[in-house]
Amino acid sequence: MRLVFAGTPEPALPSLQRLIDSDRHEVIAVVTRPDAVAGRRGRPSPSPVAQLAAAHGIPVLKPARPNSGEFVAELSALSPDCCAVVAYGALLGDALLAVPAHGWVNLHFSVLPAWRGAAPVQAALAAGDEVTGATTFQIERSLDSGPVYGVVTETIRPTDTAGDLLERLSVSGAGLLEATMDGIEDGTLTAVPQPPEGVSVAPKVTVDDARIRWELPAHVVDRRVRSVTPNPGAWTMIGDQRIKVGPVTVAGDGPKGLEPGEIRVDKKHIHVGTGSDAVLLGTVQPPGKKPMNAADWARGARLDENGWAR
Repeated sequence: MRLVFAGTPEPALPSLQRLIDSDRHEVIAVVTRPDAVAGRRGRPSPSPVAQLAAAHGIPVLKPARPNSGEFVAELSALSPDCCAVVAYGALLGDALLAVPAHGWVNLHFSVLPAWRGAAPVQAALAAGDEVTGATTFQIERSLDSGPVYGVVTETIRPTDTAGDLLERLSVSGAGLLEATMDGIEDGTLTAVPQPPEGVSVAPKVTVDDARIRWELPAHVVDRRVRSVTPNPGAWTMIGDQRIKVGPVTVAGDGPKGLEPGEIRVDKKHIHVGTGSDAVLLGTVQPPGKKPMNAADWARGARLDENGWAR
């Protein structure tokens, strides 16, 4: 099939590469978000998907308004059989959805209908799910509600961060997306409507959402921190500094009686109280600094003078 691929961030790369390498399909163009400012110098930089496409000599389209009549006409002129989507980052209107003969097929990183929305991996981790996965489905106007072509599942490991889990899902999902394109091409695959039960929503995670709530039980603090690692990154206020916090360890044998947010520092460890057990901090990142061992930072910062995270 003649495919147009729509995607933007790094998790979309395994899928794009898989389709480029396919003997059965031709990626005739890539659609991605316009160049974004990156780095301290503020220079616009092409998306990871744009860079990979350019490296393979594939035309790259960067519409500022993908639902505009101008872009609908541009895509129509390419006559794609199907458009594959992985984390493109824009909603598609009816005119755009009607362009390819086989529609737009999205790879979504959850087992639909669970965790529809922008942050399914983060939501699954924060909720304490034991299993998640990836789903290919036909895009329709409502959010992630279209009929499903296929599913792969992935066990969530006790120490998984969102970055860890998304990396695995991006690889297994790439295989699913290629198999879905194969099945659509040869007519052996039919999309099945999603069940009405089990729908949950995973909205975009904001920086405010990533603030640690120390009053929650330790196991909830642990999984919420992992759910926003590496992006946007868990954080807390210690004194007058906003400190980013890496994954924590629930310390069942740690100091007892710490109030939520109360800090206890010794030569090798820094513990923080929660709504249940204390947690052990691993790495922290003070403003303007690189990530560092929490105990090393605590000694230099004289945390005994602050005493609380909030």
